[in-house]
Amino acid sequence: MPVTATPRPTGHPGYSQTLPREPESAAVARELVRTALGAWGLEDRIDDATVVVTELVSNAVDHGRFASIRVIVSRPTDNRVRLGVVDRSKAVPMMRTDFDGDQIRGRGLVIVDSLTERWGTDLYNWGKQVWGEMRVEA
Repeated sequence: MPVTATPRPTGHPGYSQTLPREPESAAVARELVRTALGAWGLEDRIDDATVVVTELVSNAVDHGRFASIRVIVSRPTDNRVRLGVVDRSKAVPMMRTDFDGDQIRGRGLVIVDSLTERWGTDLYNWGKQVWGEMRVEA
């Protein structure tokens, strides 16, 4: 009886890493983004993507509840990159628009909104993932 191989779907691998919930983790998250986008040949999107992941990590550091966060870089489709940060808080982030000229912090989601095609929050029983998706050339 001949043996036949069953085709498996192929696609881009995802990249993820669990990090301490501390400001220094943003540098590690940026390196993870550089690695993933470099492997996918998307070097032209690295600058914007590292800004997005920095803002998402910063929000998780400020608002998360447990000692760690998880950074995820994936390609849900050939023409999209998704940058996400998972934390154990169920608080849904809201984009602020009430800035005064002296405010230094609080603009993270405005930046994410401007650099991504879309962003959102996936709620889980134990926490959430805040993510942003960028359009890329396939």
